[in-house]
Order: sequence, then structure tokens, then C-alpha cells
Amino acid sequence: MCGIAGTYRWPDGKVVTDRLTDTLAHRGPDGAGRYGHPIGDGEVQLGHRRLAIIDLSETGAQPMVSDGLALTYNGELYNAPELRAELAAAGVRFRGTSDTEVLLEAWRRWGTDCLPRLRGMFAFGIFDERTGDLVLARDQLGIKPLFLLRRGAGLVFASELKALAAATGGSLQVDHAALVASLLYYWVPDSRCAFREAEKLPPGSWLRCRPDGRVERGRFWNLRDVAAEGRDRALGGEQPDVAAVVEESTRRHLLSDVPVATFLSGGLDSSYLTALAARDRPGISAYTIGFRAEDAKFEAMPDDLRYARQVAERFGVDLHEIEIAPNVLDLLPQMTYHLDEPIGDPAAINTFLICSAAREAGVKVMLSGMGADELFAGYRKHLANLLALRYQRVPRPLRRGLSRAVDRLPVATARRGYRSVRFAKRFLSFADLPEETAFRRSYTMYDQDELLALVDPDLAGTVEDVLTEHADIYQDNDLDDFVNRMCLGDARMFLPGLNLAYTDRSSMAASTEVRVPYVDVEVVKAAFAVPGDRKIVGRQGKAVLKEAATSILPREIVYRPKGLFSAPLRAWMSRDLAPLVREVVHDGVLVNSGILRRDALARMVAEDAAGQRDFSKHLWHVLTLEYWYRGATSGSGQSRAA
Repeated sequence: MCGIAGTYRWPDGKVVTDRLTDTLAHRGPDGAGRYGHPIGDGEVQLGHRRLAIIDLSETGAQPMVSDGLALTYNGELYNAPELRAELAAAGVRFRGTSDTEVLLEAWRRWGTDCLPRLRGMFAFGIFDERTGDLVLARDQLGIKPLFLLRRGAGLVFASELKALAAATGGSLQVDHAALVASLLYYWVPDSRCAFREAEKLPPGSWLRCRPDGRVERGRFWNLRDVAAEGRDRALGGEQPDVAAVVEESTRRHLLSDVPVATFLSGGLDSSYLTALAARDRPGISAYTIGFRAEDAKFEAMPDDLRYARQVAERFGVDLHEIEIAPNVLDLLPQMTYHLDEPIGDPAAINTFLICSAAREAGVKVMLSGMGADELFAGYRKHLANLLALRYQRVPRPLRRGLSRAVDRLPVATARRGYRSVRFAKRFLSFADLPEETAFRRSYTMYDQDELLALVDPDLAGTVEDVLTEHADIYQDNDLDDFVNRMCLGDARMFLPGLNLAYTDRSSMAASTEVRVPYVDVEVVKAAFAVPGDRKIVGRQGKAVLKEAATSILPREIVYRPKGLFSAPLRAWMSRDLAPLVREVVHDGVLVNSGILRRDALARMVAEDAAGQRDFSKHLWHVLTLEYWYRGATSGSGQSRAA
């Protein structure tokens, strides 16, 4: 796990690459390297910052150069042992034991045909001295990031957007369409980028730059096709052994020459992985979080700690408990910087603090339960959208009466919040809508009218574009299974755009690698071969995964109420952050620049303070967006606004 960067036919490529690499120092404190080679009237430069996980010796150092190929690589290949054996049988002689060398030799033998054979998380740039070609590639599911920027025949790339902003001397312009998208979702979708010239290499794809200026693109893996193949397998009567697939993936994800620990929230996903990992690594460490008692009570949060302790005791896990009582006023700008783009999920803070604690204890690698909810229909929104189909059969007068009654209920008092009322209001906000619109509304921040009322009227067309893009992606399949259509939408949008993005940035800010065994190509294939009626059974989400987990976990853990890997936002907003919210609403850069409308923000603050509606998540994202935009327009070398 590392930070990679480079330039291709870019002015002052050596200086720019060094600047890129320096900006990524937190991703790889164990070593640094750079490689350069001429290309016609220009040059290629590859930079690398190393977090040493496998083959800690110099034979694993990067950029790795061998017989005309140069590679800078970020990631882990969990099938490296098999690929190494196959290549060795074909006569390849390896100098060390790193998966970097396996990737380089796989590329030499198979070129882009090696990409679908790779099982892991990766982003890399590889240069061929004989042809002068530079190829960039990104893993199948978008676990590892890769940003790039093209000007004329030149290209610059890096693991983080802030590196591109720093290396281009503040010349990047904020893309207001990406800001609108982030307001809707509370993250910037993987199809967009916060700066106009920059882009994210799509998951499962590659890009080739040639010395004559030509640029080629290709796809080696498509989630839509995998979902269709899974449906066909299910129709053919094939039932995947989910337990076997998850166990095998977890075992592979433990491959490391340094200690590995786990996240353990006490929920199903992390408990299952921790139990499996403990079977292979007795005494493995795990990290869990708790909140100040007054914050947890105000938020009506479930007591996850007791479940985490129960799992740890049962499986001999060395549990480390971290109470989160953060100075959010200090953490907010720090996290905004590290997250690269405006991401409004406070779970990023949890991840950063857990990884920081683990790193201080000498742990470099963590396993996370990320991805299980998206693939196996474990979010409340999945069940809620199914229930909405039944709700729509209730006579309309009864629905209207219920809606009016719920609308009058408060979501909080001065002493505590009411989660059930929040859920009811959320459900009724989308329960009457058509499928795609309801699904979008069940997890995004605003409906169309609310978003239009919040932003500059000149951005109305952009709002329409963002909503249309969601519909296009959601409907881009021929699945006849509603649950799997939702899972596919999540795996294509929610997972790479939010959860994998904040996990990568937050963990790497603490110089820690997070691995995600559920977000594995074999687990994904198995997940889409499971019909929706086995994922949600009655009111149980993730039913097939729960069934698998009962082979090792007690039923009390498997079938406990779903927890939240989040933060007590309402408590923070009403206490720690209240003065900052007022400042941003009345005199923030976004308001003063006209991007956000003061009157709409003030209404949100008033309704939230009165306890009539819960806008804590909305306002938290406005704060993250404000801090990000200040940095992006400060003229300090990060970037500037359009």
C-alpha cells in the first residue's frame, strides 16, 4: 500500500513528480523513489512513496525497474502466490518476494490481458522503455484511487487529488457541477471530480499514453456484466456457498509480512471477519470505538461495545477500545484536507482515529467489513424500498393522513433524539415515488425542489444533469430482481464514490492500509448469484450472509439490531459545532460567493434547532463543503475556483 505519482511528456516532469510524491508522503513513510526516462522530445517520470507490507527488503522498493519495464504500484494482490508459481513454471526468475515483482512480470508476459487475472486492490502506472508507452490501470471495484490530468500530449497522475492540485501550481478550477453532486449525495461520485481538468480513472479500466500523443482506453471488468452473469447462474440453479467464499477471501486478505488487525464494531460484518481472522491468526488485535455517554444518549445510539466485547472474548481477540470525544473543530479542517473532495460522512473521522490508534500500536494493516451491506442488501434503505412497494397499496387517503401525523412529530427534544421518528419521516419522504427516484431519495440528502432552493439558480441545469446521471447508472442493467438492482446501483455508485473513497483517504492519512475482504471479485460474483429473496427475507436484510455467519458466530451477534458506523452528529451540531454552523450560514464563503443561498440554509438550521426535522447530516456536509471550498479557493497552491 503506497502513494504513486508520475508525469508523461509534462513540462518540468522531474520537479513536478517530486512535488507530487512529497504531497503523498503520509501514504508511504517507509521509503521513496523516482524513475525517469526520455521519450522523444519529452520524458516520463514515475514517483513512489512506500508503506512496506510484503517483502520489507530493498527487493520490494519502487519504482521497480527490470529489463525495460518500470512500475509504480499501489495495492495488494491476494493471488500473487498462484501467479508467481505460474510465472516461475514458465521460466521467470524472481529476485524477491513482493507482489510488485509478480505484477511487473505478469504484465511482461500478458500485457493488459493480465488485468482480469489480478485479484486484489490496485492502481498502478507501468512504462515500457521499448515502445515509450505508459499504461495506467485501476482495480475492478475502485478500491484504490487514481486521479489524472491531461494537457495536450502531457499527462500527470497521482493517488490523491491534492497532489495534482499542488503540482499544477493552483491552476485547477473547481467544478461546480461536482459540488452540486456532493450536496445531493454528500460525496462526489466516482464519475465526477471536484476540479474541472482532473478525472478519476474508472474502476476496472486502463489508459495507455503513446509517444505520438495518442491515448487509448479500455475496460477489463464491468460490474453490470458480472451482475448479469450472476443472475444467469441463479436461474440455472447454481447456489454459491457464501460462507466458503467469504472464508477464502478473508484468509487471502491476511497475507502480510507485518501484523494485521481488524475493525470490530460488534455488528455482523466486522464480527464475522474478525472471527474468521482469529481462526487463522490466534490472538489477533481488533479496534472498536465508543462515544461520550452523553452524546450516545442524545443520539439514541445502540450500545455496540458490549457486542464487540462479546466477540473478542469468545474468539480470543485482543480488543482495543477507543472513546471518541474528538475536538471536531480541529478535526474538521484536518479531515477535509485528507479526504481530497467534499465528503460529508462523519464515519471518515472514526476510520481516521481508529487507524491512528492502531498505527501508534505498530499496526500497519487493518481488515474492514466494508461492502457487505452494498452487496448483500444490508442497509435499511434496501428493506425500506421493498416495504414502500407494499405501502403504495395502502389507500391514498390513509397514506395522506399518516404522512400529516408523522410530519407533526418532533425528531428531538432538548435532551435526546428520536431515531424511530427520524426513520419514519425519511421513509415517508420517498415511499410514494417511482423505483429509481425512491431509491435515490432513500439515501441522498435532498429532493429536487430542496436542492434547487439551496443552490444558485444558475446551477439549476446542473441539478437536472446530476439527477439524470443517477437515473442512467441505476437503470443501466437488465436485471429483473429489485433487490439486486439496488445492490448493483450501490456497488457502482455508493461503494466507490463514498465508502471506499473515505476509507482509503482516512486510513492512508494515518499511514495505515485497510483491506476489504467483502469487496473481492469472487465475493462479488457470489453475491450477484444470490437472488434478492435470499438477501432480504421477511424483515431481515443480509439474510444469506447471516445464514453463513451462524457457522461461527453466536445467533445473538448475527441477528442483533443493525448498528451504525457513524457519529453523534446531532449532539455535535447542538454543542461543539453550533457557533461554526452560524458563522458558515451567515458569513461563509459558499454563501458570500452565491453558490449556496443563505435563506435556505437558515431555514434548515431553524427547523433542526426546533427539533422538527433532522438536518444534522445536511449541515455537517455543508461544513465539510465550506472547509474544502476555502482550501480550494485560498490561492495557497491547492487550487482556485472557476
